[in-house]
Amino acid sequence: MSNKTVSDAELIKTIADFIEMGHIENILAMFKQESEYYRFTGELIKDERYMVRMGLVVLFEELAKIRKNDLVLAIPSLVPVLKEETPYMRGDAVTLLGIIDTEEAKKYIEELKIDSDPQVREIVKDILG
Repeated sequence: MSNKTVSDAELIKTIADFIEMGHIENILAMFKQESEYYRFTGELIKDERYMVRMGLVVLFEELAKIRKNDLVLAIPSLVPVLKEETPYMRGDAVTLLGIIDTEEAKKYIEELKIDSDPQVREIVKDILG
């Protein structure tokens, strides 16, 4: 019998595929059970599939209702995304940081007030008020 472990890349792909298929409840259960999955947030938010990125926002909105304190675990994986060249990646990372809504998250959002992309600046403005 094989005792093969699943790689992070395979797990990230599986999570993204499930989100795209609309199985947010399954992923919600996974995140509730294993807080280590928050470290995948930065990779997941860079997915080129719109449904995956929006599903991740929905997931975080749901997690914010039941596990608000766990959301901070995603911050270290989101910070590098704020420096990505692709504006939608920066904007989506800012959106998740807005849902996390801690002083640390706001500090990173604040840094993008002068982003080169007008849509990213607009997201920042909406979150910070």
